[in-house]
Amino acid sequence: MTDANDSERALEVSIVIPCLDEADTLAAVVGKARRALSESAISGEIIVADNGSNDGSPAIAERAGARVVSIEERGYGNALMGGIASARGRFVIMGDADDSYDFLETPKFVDKLRAGFDLVQGCRLPWGGGNIVQGAMPATHRWLGNPFFTLLARWWFDAPIHDVFCGMRGFAREHYLSLDQRCTGMEFAVEMIIKSCLRRARIAEVPITLHRDGRTTHPPHLRTWRDGWRTLRFFLMFSPRWLFFAPGLLLVLLGGLGYGLSLPGATISGATFDVHTLLYASFSLMAGYQAFLFWLMTTTFAVNQGLLPAPKVYDTFYRHVTLEGGIGLALVTGAVGLAILIGAAGFWAVHDFGRLDYATTMRWVIPGATMTALALQTLQSSFLVSILGLPHRRESPQSRSAARPPKATDDP
Repeated sequence: MTDANDSERALEVSIVIPCLDEADTLAAVVGKARRALSESAISGEIIVADNGSNDGSPAIAERAGARVVSIEERGYGNALMGGIASARGRFVIMGDADDSYDFLETPKFVDKLRAGFDLVQGCRLPWGGGNIVQGAMPATHRWLGNPFFTLLARWWFDAPIHDVFCGMRGFAREHYLSLDQRCTGMEFAVEMIIKSCLRRARIAEVPITLHRDGRTTHPPHLRTWRDGWRTLRFFLMFSPRWLFFAPGLLLVLLGGLGYGLSLPGATISGATFDVHTLLYASFSLMAGYQAFLFWLMTTTFAVNQGLLPAPKVYDTFYRHVTLEGGIGLALVTGAVGLAILIGAAGFWAVHDFGRLDYATTMRWVIPGATMTALALQTLQSSFLVSILGLPHRRESPQSRSAARPPKATDDP
């Protein structure tokens, strides 16, 4: 293992361990990391990113042979960002300080990184080749939470992994810098996977063993329901297609079907679809169209801010759709809608503003009002999307990583 003071010598691996009051296990964890580097003749260093420990953890880490980096801003993600920013290795291996991950398995990750993979994810679950020591993982995590979120990651982002929450992983530092990670809490690890998938990075998976948490003085930092919700929230935020576009498309299709049945007053199996169906269909159309606009605005903002890579249809869409085109579509749609409404008002006037046959008149009023509302949505959204798409200067991932981690919003 390379001497920590030899700053001029190039290092291959930096092992980064986030730490918050880990006196129970920290010495053993650092010892295993040192042994892994030594026995495999890997040029490397061990960094303990201390996040405000009050139990003497920094001193323990230094005595064990690690370099301690103090991170003031609380949060699992903040601790890792600060530790990685201080890393000098070409590759980074990260893992928790609770002795649940065996750093003696570090060479597995290094071998894959040497083979050219950008991200190497550990897998603790048996269906991915891993192993879980009895009592090391709560049943709800093993059989519900982890499989559910892993399925979403594989389905929504094509993640080639079986254990989305495994905290032991390795990655090329250059790849990490390109991700421009921003999550300060537990979502940091999931953010890395999702952004790597979106950028079509080379991802590998290695099986590892999860051991029982070795701490006895305090419970785990993980909070099942809180962190589960935060993970789901992050998945949705990084997938506008599933958050907005898919449900929007479904609502528009249902609205179109409702119009097709209710305008002619169709009867199917004794059920007659009349103006009430038409009203529901209009609601479905407007809600679906609004969801589509949210997808467009969210995607435009995320791509322009560097949060997401541009989808395949993004450039094609903007080559054919402009602010002027949106305004023109809104004006035409609005004119048709208003003409229908004026015609309905004229029909009322012809009947001396008396009672009307709603089954007849509402077939004009509802579509006219719907078209007018859609026109206003289109007009306003066209300007907003144009504002969101304005070019701007953005700091590079390298400069962001070199700076202090952003202010934390959640404790680990």
